[in-house]
Amino acid sequence: MAVKIRLTRMGAKKAPFYRLVATDSRVARDGKCLENLGTYNPTVDPVAVNINAERVKYWLSVGAQMTDTAKELITREGIIERKPYRAPKAKQMPPAPKAKAEENAENAETENTEANA
Repeated sequence: MAVKIRLTRMGAKKAPFYRLVATDSRVARDGKCLENLGTYNPTVDPVAVNINAERVKYWLSVGAQMTDTAKELITREGIIERKPYRAPKAKQMPPAPKAKAEENAENAETENTEANA
């Protein structure tokens, strides 16, 4: 069973309220959950987030995967640390096809002159 930590929508129309839950990944968004881990209310100012840090760490330790939004909320609360961004290494471009053909011609000429000598 693949466990995911994700948001479940609650609340009225045009007044969203979310629960952070641990659930089987095959269950519908608002379906049955294994455990309620916290709440997220984006309609108030400032945004209200309550998360049970111990239970989130437990689910992560047993292999639960987080959705992008859940990961963002959990890192904002300081429960897990964000990995620093590392820019990808620049790729080395292969030589142009003309340059290869010229190198092959030069190598063939030097081999012929060495063989004749």
